[in-house]
Amino acid sequence: MPFIQLTTMEKTLSHDEKQELIKRITDAVVSVEGEDLRGSVWVVINDSIPEQQFGIGGRTLTADAYKAIRAARKSA
Repeated sequence: MPFIQLTTMEKTLSHDEKQELIKRITDAVVSVEGEDLRGSVWVVINDSIPEQQFGIGGRTLTADAYKAIRAARKSA
């Protein structure tokens, strides 16, 4: 059974976004391994990393800055 773990900073994903990620990650695994595996795909989202312990490119990143980056990518 596949076990996929996604780790991110706290306060960056809404409930709906988590549900969408779980669905799409499961769909990706099923597209490779087959529909019979769907019921055995585990997806865990760990979103408990504090802002001061998360960084990108050598710089600490806040939840608000992370959301701004995501919003900019969606609108591009």
